[in-house]
Amino acid sequence: MNKVLLKKGLKRMVFCLFFCFMGPVIIHQAFKNKEHPFYYTVLIVGLCILILALFYGYTGIKTLVSALLGERKKRII
Repeated sequence: MNKVLLKKGLKRMVFCLFFCFMGPVIIHQAFKNKEHPFYYTVLIVGLCILILALFYGYTGIKTLVSALLGERKKRII
């Protein structure tokens, strides 16, 4: 088990969890204020945060798996 990669993966998962809660809240606020001049700006920021949540979730899980199971060995045929 690689402890450095484990810490890195857990840190990414914390960022993912933070963005998973923050993104929908911002999008909800944007949909509540459709008449506001910054409606599209807030909506785009919320969507970007959700994309960041997906990215950090994917890379965090990938890092955690490689930390716990080790690097994948390549087979030479």
